[in-house]
Amino acid sequence: MNAPLLLRARPEVLEGQPILRLLPTAQCRSVGPFVFFDHILEHDYPPGGGLNIDQHPHIGLSTLSYLFEGQLQHRDSLGSDQLVRPGDVSWMTAGRGVAHVERTPAQLRERGSRLHGLQVWLALPEAEEQCQASYSHHTAVSLPSSEALGVEIRLIAGSGFCLESPVPVRSPTLYAELKLATGASLAIAAEHPERALYLIDGEARLDDRPLSLRGLTLLPEGETFTLSACSECHLVMLGGQPLGPRRMYWNFVASDQALIASARVRWQDRDWPQVPGERRRIELPPG
Repeated sequence: MNAPLLLRARPEVLEGQPILRLLPTAQCRSVGPFVFFDHILEHDYPPGGGLNIDQHPHIGLSTLSYLFEGQLQHRDSLGSDQLVRPGDVSWMTAGRGVAHVERTPAQLRERGSRLHGLQVWLALPEAEEQCQASYSHHTAVSLPSSEALGVEIRLIAGSGFCLESPVPVRSPTLYAELKLATGASLAIAAEHPERALYLIDGEARLDDRPLSLRGLTLLPEGETFTLSACSECHLVMLGGQPLGPRRMYWNFVASDQALIASARVRWQDRDWPQVPGERRRIELPPG
């Protein structure tokens, strides 16, 4: 049996919000279709404060925001204006190009709030990289779940554990939230070619190995494992079918460098769909 590979997180701060970035890394560029994984760390905003990510572009990917605490207001160039609550899935497919903003909603800014969650990007299959942009919102109650013997599973996107999410993924995907009571265990089947576990809180073991807290543990293809909880623990599991190499520059993902070069010029020249009513925008990074 091959040993799992551990990816260490890179701490960063995004517009005042502390995050841990797990993907991409030099060791691993993707897990299944997942090319980007950010843990939005627990952070308290005082009254008058909040997250404020101004208008910015994407191509060639789908973004998925999933909160444990707090709320976000998603607005995009398609005209979407959606409040995202804990347990909801905010799913945006960029295709040829979309712009959006993400902010703490006004009512939470007034009294202060706490934010905690995850944001991931999933690459699109090569044939769909230039598809029309789209947005869908999926409430917490719409996501399938199961609970037995101290194990709670919620299927955020894709399929796994005999569950299937309504989120319209474009390729075989697994993205599940797992909560285990102390002493509970869960069989991890080889349902998808590439898989990884991320331990958010608690203590757990993968077979006879301790699972690293807030590190991304890559599981060898085709092998099965037993996940055991040494305390109450909270995890996510992600993976799916790999889509092949992808290039990434800033918020752009593509199989062809020419698509990224074109997107850079279009954003710089303001030849891009705009979020209604938004004037502020994030400019291209240098280089």
